[in-house]
Amino acid sequence: MSDSFQSRERGFETKYQLDQEQQFKAQARRDKLFGLWVAGQIGRGDADAYAADVVASNFQKPGDEDMLGKVRADIKAAGKDISEQVLQAELHKAMAEAVKQIAAANK
Repeated sequence: MSDSFQSRERGFETKYQLDQEQQFKAQARRDKLFGLWVAGQIGRGDADAYAADVVASNFQKPGDEDMLGKVRADIKAAGKDISEQVLQAELHKAMAEAVKQIAAANK
């Protein structure tokens, strides 16, 4: 009986670890997709490099505020006006696309 409990516990731990890994991958993919969108909005010719900077900026603090702060500053520096609602909507679209891409890659 003890062995089945330990086996079940290991199964839950493995699933939790895989879920965390998938969540991390999806967030990084989301940030890249969002960075590519922002690069297009502000006229950055180096979209891939900019997207990599956006991804890296989200590792500074927990949550998305560090990344969003960078993006907001870059938008302002480019003289563009993109509302918070549009930014949040694009971030959510990027997350949906990231999850879709990760799921397709895991098939």
